[in-house]
Amino acid sequence: MALLINEDCTNCDVCLPECPNEAITDGSDVDKDIYFIHSDLCSECVGAFDEAQCVAVCPVECIVPDPDHEESPEELQAKYDAIHS
Repeated sequence: MALLINEDCTNCDVCLPECPNEAITDGSDVDKDIYFIHSDLCSECVGAFDEAQCVAVCPVECIVPDPDHEESPEELQAKYDAIHS
């Protein structure tokens, strides 16, 4: 499933450069004061890394699974492959 950044986000910016799919933005495009993960681009780093890099670097642990976007590992791999083809 895609990930989401919850309201505990402190806008520290460490997650932004870690995403291999460029799925994370500063939230301004969705009118928020926190960072935002575009679910159509998030593959939880499947295809690129063994773990989600944004989760690994987040100092406040505000990046969690998005219950509205459940996907299997195979679906996440297909999404990654489509983005990087």
